[in-house]
Amino acid sequence: MDLVPVGDFSFYDQVLDMSFTLGHLPERVRDFHGDALDNYFRVARGRSAQTAEHAHCCGGVAAGEMTKWFDTNYHYIVPEFTAATTFSLDASRLITQIAEAKGQGVNAKPVIIGPMTYLAIGKTKDDSDKLTLLDKLLPVYRELLQTLAAQGIEWVQIDEPILVTDLDQNWQQAFTKTYNNLAAAGPKILLATYFGPLQENLPLVASLPVQGVHLDAVNAREEINELIAQSPADRVLSLGVINGRNIWKTDLSDVLDWLQPLHRNLGDRLWLAPSCSLLHVPVDLNSEEKLDSEIKSWLAFAKQKLVELNILAKALNHGIDTVQNELAENRAAVEARRNSPRVHNPAVKAAVAKIDAQLGQRKSAYPERAAKQAKFLHLPKFPTTTIGSFPQTAEIRQARSEFKAGKINQIAYKKAMQVEIARCVNEQEILGLDVLVHGEAERNDMVEYFGEQLDGYAFSQFGWVQSYGSRCVKPPILFGDICRPQAMTVEWTQYAQSLTHKPMKGMLTGPVTILNWSFVRDDQPRSASCKQLALAIRAEVLDLEKAGVRIIQIDEAALREGLPLRKSQWQQYLDWAIESFRISANGVADETQIHTHMCYSDFNDIIESVAEMDADVITIETSRSDMELLDAFDHFNYPNEIGPGVYDIHSPNIPSEEHIVQLMQKAAERIPAERLWVNPDCGLKTRQWGEVLPALRNMVSAAKVLREMV
Repeated sequence: MDLVPVGDFSFYDQVLDMSFTLGHLPERVRDFHGDALDNYFRVARGRSAQTAEHAHCCGGVAAGEMTKWFDTNYHYIVPEFTAATTFSLDASRLITQIAEAKGQGVNAKPVIIGPMTYLAIGKTKDDSDKLTLLDKLLPVYRELLQTLAAQGIEWVQIDEPILVTDLDQNWQQAFTKTYNNLAAAGPKILLATYFGPLQENLPLVASLPVQGVHLDAVNAREEINELIAQSPADRVLSLGVINGRNIWKTDLSDVLDWLQPLHRNLGDRLWLAPSCSLLHVPVDLNSEEKLDSEIKSWLAFAKQKLVELNILAKALNHGIDTVQNELAENRAAVEARRNSPRVHNPAVKAAVAKIDAQLGQRKSAYPERAAKQAKFLHLPKFPTTTIGSFPQTAEIRQARSEFKAGKINQIAYKKAMQVEIARCVNEQEILGLDVLVHGEAERNDMVEYFGEQLDGYAFSQFGWVQSYGSRCVKPPILFGDICRPQAMTVEWTQYAQSLTHKPMKGMLTGPVTILNWSFVRDDQPRSASCKQLALAIRAEVLDLEKAGVRIIQIDEAALREGLPLRKSQWQQYLDWAIESFRISANGVADETQIHTHMCYSDFNDIIESVAEMDADVITIETSRSDMELLDAFDHFNYPNEIGPGVYDIHSPNIPSEEHIVQLMQKAAERIPAERLWVNPDCGLKTRQWGEVLPALRNMVSAAKVLREMV
């Protein structure tokens, strides 16, 4: 590579890094004078005060609110603004990484989040306008650019992905002000946009006084010529020609066909790059020793994508003849995938073609169902439950590892998982929870577990992708038409139910979330793949019901994540996403209670669509936002039951009974108490039993207090 990104390594997430670079710390951690990295993780994960002495010296600290980076599964800590917010530069992180890069002879291109995007993705904690902070923020960015220039940096990449979203006139004018202010502050600026087309923001970008612009040519190829026409004649155009969000090989011949005229026109002003950061794909396909060889031949991970870039560059600079072998190999792989019978299943396509509106309808409306469910389940007011998973202990991980390595057989593995399930059920009985779960000991990941049992999926060994901090996921590869050969969860759930007389929730991942958290085939609309998944999950729901399971949770944690970045395109997505959920959920009897769960997403602006899912109970994350995510219910009469999460499972903080009661009282101001559930924000798999038990004990106690108050 001619220019290598620097500053994009993160211990947690890039937005939190930028907050610390800008000296923008939440007020609750500003007076901490210890190690800077320790303070960093206070914001990222919170800190509990476990003893009175510890509380006196350090105190408990609430974690920052977390949400998802645009339409990806990458999470970030949300910047917190007030009218009194100030900024001050701490460039040590970047300077250290630049020095490391120079020590290795790397031509470094620092990457920073732009001021406009930083303001846009933050949240005000008062009634102030975020744009009023721009005059305080710009001097710090100028100082940062001057610091980079002093380090000998020629180019700096300033990421402004907010430019592919809807911007009103005030924000567009603020962009002009911002880059006029930064124009001569330091190194040359490569203004980077990604994840979508610029649309009405294209003239704005063309007019900004920057030396280069990066355009996501995977999603905005049709805008290239117009951007060139409106831009200064000496501006560099960096084109994202390799998909940084998916793992399929690029059709290099197709890309070269439209790149060659651009290269003749722009010459050295044409740069080639991935469409976005390669953070969103695994590192190296060559590490995969067990992946099916045919499917492997269709793929490109991060390192392979850089090879593809070099092939394209060599073809443009030295002629196509110099890469004939590489192009022929690429062409053969693309054609093989396109025509493979493993990709296409006529029976699955026929089943999707038969889907009609009736398939997504419950037999009765919610009020009638609710009455039948109340009579059948006999739950108290403020019923308590968890979201599904319990701690993945060392014993669980060891048994799974030994099973995969062939050191123990299926019978021994099953017995080990049953021991963990029995422990989980027993602990919930002791705690006094009302609706139990089996704890998901047998599940490696809420998407991968299901993908492993569905035809049309493949799996990597080392295809890890960072979600946040040390939390990584290994998305399955959806390469073909999807079908379910056999039941996936029934046996485990039946075993757990046999250990208790309390209702046991069946736990499934919904079709939209499986889709959004997979590497999805790009040869058909995402909606078609989602409906195939919906039919597979529907079959599992009906099998659970047939086995006597009367509460079934279908998690749609990634529903909002899939929203297009432009509101004008939301409804089209929501139509097929909500339809897919309803297909999966709504074949059951009225007495069967359907739950769904959504985590770490602000869904206030799609609340009507959430209601259209018609789940009997929805559980959501609200504790990190102090129930702010319930603001939508001030103006929308949500018709069904809801469990607003009462404690943050991503933090070691153990919530007090009093705190939980206070949060639920806030919720009861918006939602009738008789329709409220009490539950954590999300699953508990990443926590330890020593944290889980006291937290849930306080949660159950809080529910008892609440019952006495109504």
